[in-house]
Amino acid sequence: MAEDIKQAALDYHEYPVPGKLSVTISTPTATARDLALAYSPGVAEPCREIAKDPEAAYRYTGKGNLVAVISDGSAILGLGNLGPLASKPVMEGKGLLFKRFAGVNSVDVEVESESPQAFIDTVARIANTYGGINLEDIKAPECFEIERQLIERCSIPVFHDDQHGTAIVTAAGLLNALELQGKDIASAKIVCLGAGAAATACMKLIIACGAQRENIFVLDRKGVIHSGRDDLNQFKAMFAIDTDKRTLDDAIDGADVFIGVSGPDLFSAEQLSKMAANPIIFACSNPDPEISPELAHKTRDDLIMATGRSDYPNQVNNVLGFPFIFRGALDVRATKINEEMKIAAVHALKDLAKEEAPADVVAAYGGGALSFGKEYILPKPMDARLLNVVSAAVARAAVDSGVAGLPYPDFYPLENLDHFGA
Repeated sequence: MAEDIKQAALDYHEYPVPGKLSVTISTPTATARDLALAYSPGVAEPCREIAKDPEAAYRYTGKGNLVAVISDGSAILGLGNLGPLASKPVMEGKGLLFKRFAGVNSVDVEVESESPQAFIDTVARIANTYGGINLEDIKAPECFEIERQLIERCSIPVFHDDQHGTAIVTAAGLLNALELQGKDIASAKIVCLGAGAAATACMKLIIACGAQRENIFVLDRKGVIHSGRDDLNQFKAMFAIDTDKRTLDDAIDGADVFIGVSGPDLFSAEQLSKMAANPIIFACSNPDPEISPELAHKTRDDLIMATGRSDYPNQVNNVLGFPFIFRGALDVRATKINEEMKIAAVHALKDLAKEEAPADVVAAYGGGALSFGKEYILPKPMDARLLNVVSAAVARAAVDSGVAGLPYPDFYPLENLDHFGA
């Protein structure tokens, strides 16, 4: 990162006051009576109501619009294991995005834990404080068991965004790219470089959207994950296939799709040239992709290219998903975020990209045309329609799949955040 950007980022986090979030008051505090209602003696009345009926917490406290963003700091962005405290700027940033895009209040929680089980126990004990839990920056394979146990133990939605947020946005973009390239997901040959949390979730969701397991080649540091390997954990083993392909060079020959969730410059021009006609490249390593868009386009003129970066077309950006996924889940008081809700979010994003972008979004992104095509397979984060389209799809799926505690909201469609005091 250029030196001026480094300093600008540090200044952004330090000034005008340290951090990116603050607590605001949502009720009157101007008189002695206001304070008597806010605290003693008035506060005793909602306490009594909640003691009689725990569901009353949604009526008398902010629980229903509050998400905890929780990490152990073991896999911070592209920085690795820097520990819980170093993850705090990221968790605060996640809270900023929750509030900015979906009116969701959040608090960041950085957990010092000696083991995954200690982390699970800590989070489970405090979970009832919140309406939902967003797990973040937790390394694989521990993250899989952490999420599984917390989903089982908690009665509120638990969502590891590094897994499922990435998967939802990737699947939406991939379905559109396949359509544009004249390919069918059921027959597409897909190569995934990387076998961590994001890769695992992406492949599982892509299969749920119609891809065939036998057409998917997943690679870790040792090469293709195949049925002859005896060094696979249970999460990698689900992608082991019977094949004689062992390397990326082998797997990429004739492939339709390359998905990179690995590291910079790991996919070469020579490998790209071996792919089938009209290939699709999702090079999502950040900040430096597996292959640069410049090199990719120089090598092939028939491709669709996506990255994780905002300075290129087709950014695979989790902010297209998680704020609105939680918005929809919270608004129907869902007990979990299930597969039906994830797939609903995929199709909501996919379909929104096929609509012309509003003038204000076009202006925000430089004035160039934003219409469905090779350089516009996903909506832009600043598109205000995301609030309604994705939230509504998720809420409806929660209701229809039986995990909602409330009916579909009568205050939908969401045109703005006024309902949430944002």
